[in-house]
Amino acid sequence: MNHIIPYGRQSIEQDDIDAVIETLQSDFLTQGPKVEEFEKKFAEYVGANYAIAVNNATAGLHISVLALGLKPKERVITTPITFAASANCVKYAGGEVWFADIDPDTYLLSLDKTRELIESKPKGFFKGIIPVDFAGLPVNLEGFKGLAKEHDLWIIEDACHAPGGYFIDSKGEKQLCGNGNYANIGVFSFHPVKHIACGEGGMITTNSEKLYKKLMLLRTHGITKENMIENHGSWYYEMQELGYNYRLTDIQSALGITQLAKNDISVNRRNEIANTYKEAFNGKIKHQSLPEGTLNAHHLFVVEVEKRKGIYDFLRTHNIFAQIHYIPVHTLPYYKEIGYNGADLRNSERYYSKCISLPMYPSLTDDEQAFVIEKVLSYING
Repeated sequence: MNHIIPYGRQSIEQDDIDAVIETLQSDFLTQGPKVEEFEKKFAEYVGANYAIAVNNATAGLHISVLALGLKPKERVITTPITFAASANCVKYAGGEVWFADIDPDTYLLSLDKTRELIESKPKGFFKGIIPVDFAGLPVNLEGFKGLAKEHDLWIIEDACHAPGGYFIDSKGEKQLCGNGNYANIGVFSFHPVKHIACGEGGMITTNSEKLYKKLMLLRTHGITKENMIENHGSWYYEMQELGYNYRLTDIQSALGITQLAKNDISVNRRNEIANTYKEAFNGKIKHQSLPEGTLNAHHLFVVEVEKRKGIYDFLRTHNIFAQIHYIPVHTLPYYKEIGYNGADLRNSERYYSKCISLPMYPSLTDDEQAFVIEKVLSYING
């Protein structure tokens, strides 16, 4: 192939372009009707009561921990195998991040390891858990909710990789990522390589009216216009607490609406690509496992290989730009300096030594994927 095949990329079609142009020609570029329309359609899509659009998922995570009342020095558990934002949001609020290890086959935060960590400390030592639907594979949150209820913890589902993914719970019911049935809050990302590309952007979902109102305040400077008083007109507003300017624009929301409408098609195509990889690599290369009754939305297709740096460089010589997801957060210089009391995160570290993400996006052609598979296998077999 003479052209570059990236690990991920956005798919922008004419209807997306038309929607943005229409908004650019409208009266509102921000704080207008498209934001609310996007929120309502997204909430309906995932099955949540409320959705709050934000300028990026990191901002969404930040105000989520604040809305749940996280205070300085309070402790939250998350996975080391994630982008740093899943942990950073806790630090923004002055909290402490603790890591529990992953399952070596799903690469998701291990329920057993999380339980071990919680039960190794006194009651009340931890305040919350942030499981991550890594690579698009949903965390089965039913077990985590039971654990959280037992220890009075909240849950934020980092669903940035997984819009459209789901697991089947013990009642046989489909639980879409971010629907709020087993987590207090869900957070999604609209970065260009994600399923729904808005340039930048994010969405918070919840079933709690109280959390919804708190998140809406925090998103916009802590300001509300709901409390009108005598002798004041429509200009009146109140700043009730210190909030942030984390709003999404109407331009981005217009793009998000058209992208959202195509997400099921995108997820289906991503699973076709994943199944082709699995058939080609069967018995030769380990890949992320798929628990029964789960739909992986496949933001990524991750495999484990020996001599990872060698295959990474080899693929680049053939214009295949695979990527590594992720350097374990606890090994990054900032977090390494904090110290984790000898935490056993061997599964995460072993995974990182071998992981590589192969091209995964809906517009990846069959010929391009065949080329990727050929080159991967030629290196493995050679």
